Formats: sequence, C-alpha cells, structure tokens
Amino acid sequence: MNGDLTRGPVLKTMLWFAAPMIAGNLLQQCYNVADTLIVGRFLGPDALAAVGSAFTLMTFLTSILLGLCMGSGAVFSIRFGQRDQAALEEGICAAFVLIAALAAALCLAAFAGVDWIIAFLKVPAGVRGVMREYLVVIFWGIAATFLYNFFASLLRALGNSAVPLVFLAVSAVLNIALDLWFVLGLGLGVAGAASATVIAQYVSGLGIAAYAWLRCPALRAGASRRRLRWACVKEIAGFSFLTCLQQSVMNLGILLVQGLVNSFGTTVMAAFAAAVKIDAFAYMPVQDFGNAFSTFIAQNFGARKAQRIRQGLRCAVWAALGFCAAISVAVWALARPLMLLFVSGQETAILAEGVRYLRIEGAFYCGIGCLSLLYGFYRALGRPGMSVVLTVVSLGTRVALAYLLSSLPGVGVVGIWWSVPIGWALADAVGLVYYRLRKNRLLYPESPACDP
Repeated sequence: MNGDLTRGPVLKTMLWFAAPMIAGNLLQQCYNVADTLIVGRFLGPDALAAVGSAFTLMTFLTSILLGLCMGSGAVFSIRFGQRDQAALEEGICAAFVLIAALAAALCLAAFAGVDWIIAFLKVPAGVRGVMREYLVVIFWGIAATFLYNFFASLLRALGNSAVPLVFLAVSAVLNIALDLWFVLGLGLGVAGAASATVIAQYVSGLGIAAYAWLRCPALRAGASRRRLRWACVKEIAGFSFLTCLQQSVMNLGILLVQGLVNSFGTTVMAAFAAAVKIDAFAYMPVQDFGNAFSTFIAQNFGARKAQRIRQGLRCAVWAALGFCAAISVAVWALARPLMLLFVSGQETAILAEGVRYLRIEGAFYCGIGCLSLLYGFYRALGRPGMSVVLTVVSLGTRVALAYLLSSLPGVGVVGIWWSVPIGWALADAVGLVYYRLRKNRLLYPESPACDP
C-alpha cells in the first residue's frame, strides 16, 4: 500500500502520484457542480445565487478541516521518509483525537450561527430563506468531510493516492444520481440537492475510514498508544494549526469577497456562482499537483535528500506553468460555452458578467500555479508559517483591492475580478524572494522535531 517517493525518476514519480489526487479532487468538485447545474437549470436564478453563496461558505468551513488534515499529513510524510514507525503511529493517534474534537466544535458552531452567517454575507432578502434551507442540511456533512480528509491525507502521506480517488468516484456518481432523483423526481428543491451531497460525503468518509483501519497497520497500532507525549501533540498541533490558518485565511478572504459580490445583487451573485465553479475546475489540477509535490518534498526532506528536493522543485515549476498556460488559453476561448452549461442563454446579463470574470481570471492561472507550489513547498519543509504569510499577502491584497476598486466610479464589480491575479502575483514574488534568500537554511535544517 505504501509508496516511497524518495526514489525513482523525479518528474515521473510526482506525476504518477499526483494523477489520482487530481482526478479525485475534480470528482470532489462534482459534489457542488452537480448542485449548481441542476439548481441553476431547474430551480432558477435565486436558487442558483443561494447555492453559490453557500458553496463559498462551505469552502471556508471545510478548509479549516482540510488545513488541519493537510498539516498532520505533512508530519506523517516526514516520519515516513525518516522510516520512524513509532513516531508515525503516535502522530496518527494524536492528530485524529485533536482534529476530531475540532470538527465537532465546528459543526456545533455552524448550526448555532447559521442566521448570523447569512446576515454577515449580506444575502439579499429574497434569497435568505432558500440559502438557510440549504445550509441547515449541508452542515450535517461536516463530520463526513473530516473523516474523508483525515484518512485521505494519511493514505497520501504514505504514498497511496489511488484509494482516495476510488471512494470519491463512487460518491460523486452517487451524488449526481441522488441530485437528479431528489430535485427532479421528488421535488425537494435546494434541500434535496444538499441532502444528496451529504449522503454522498458520508459514503466516501465512512468508506475510506473503514479501508484505512483494515489496511493500515500504523493506524491500528497508533490507536493502541494511549499515552500521548506533549512533544508529539505540540508538533502535530503546530503543523496542523498553521496549515489550517493558511487554508482558512485563504477562504475567509474569499468569503469576504463573496459578501461584497452579494451587495451587487442577484445577477452578479448568480454569475459569480457559476463562474467560480468553472474557475475551480480550471486550476484545481495544479493545486492538487502542489499538494502531491508537497508530499514528495516532505518525504525527501525526512530522508534528507536535498539534491532530489531541488530537482523536484525545478520539474514541478515547469510542469505547473505549462499546464496553467494551456488552461488559460482554453478558458479564455471557451468562457461563454462554459457559462452556458450553468445558465440559460436567455440570462444575458448573467452570461456577460460570468464571461468577463473568466477572461480576467483565466489569463493569469500561472500565478495560482506558482503559488500552489510555494504553499506545498514551505509546508513540506516544516515552514507552514511561511504559507500563512503568502496567503495573507495574496488574500489581503485581494480583499483590500476588491473593496477599493469596486467603489470607484466606472470600475464597479470588475475591480473585484482584477484584485485576484494582482494578489497572486504579489504573493508569488514574496515566496520566491524568501526562497532565494534562505535556500541553504531551508534545505539543510537542524534535525526535525518529535523524535521518540
């Protein structure tokens, strides 16, 4: 089951490991895209606007869990590279207990604050009831999101990126089938779309948990270690919370932008809801490649193979930039046909705004490609705090410019769209300059912490 990324051809090893992660997360996007397609086509623009805003909110909430799991996964990868089985087992147990408790707290907070959240997002009055109906169902999937992301991060840290794909494929197909049945067959509206997503999430979450328990000896051994050392808990918490902070700051910025978008009315909300799904599909592969690259770097960091890390960095940059350039051309050329997948041709104002968004964003995907590699690189080298800095630069710029530019006469909502690539470019510059200045210290550190 385990995959050793410290050996073999560098680029081929990374691509082979990344392929299932890319396919898996594209399938994961199908959860929300299926909702958006069916809701937009059959329930109308108001429902589309509500589900679109809910998607941005859920991305923020799940990013907290995703960040915690990714952070612990970096520790697992380093321990695997060091061949330190005892520390790996203890780390798995500590991470599970810590993140499970936080997932339960997040779920309770989401239910308790649903009305405050809707008010915070400046949702128009005509959309609030529909959005609340969707959220009170979709929040039940938070626990499933924790289960899937924790065990997927564990398996990927051990070099197994294929099994998470299998469980996502099954749940994605189930989600689409249930969407059609609940919304079109039973007429359950947005609550039906949310129910379909939650059921599919539990299929993937419980399924991958059962698989990992049966097939991963380190998991069962870790569960038997009742005594958790403070040094190990502290290390897991440090990696997890900083990566969580990076992910949640990123998505909090997006959430703040969503509130600004909502203030421009239902037409802009609906255009943004559809275009963001297309955007996510377009650059999701390079983000997943960045996560696979992070596991590659972490394993080689644990094995202290600095030269292989350098080779991996060079190969990953060229691969990511080549992919992003090709996707930029495709999104620019196909912006209108892609929007027509989500919106009726009669909704001309929504189509026009969505196309404008995609052509501005799509021209600069190389920026997010480089930034995804930098996030993964610093997380893998035990510097998750630097990933937080890059996120603050990127999202801080985006939010500040979005509010500033959109308030200028003659600019309006297009200022929100332009703020995104500018934020990417500034964060890339900071990350690259930091690497050039600290390269030797990054690649030749003191011995990693949390030794038994």
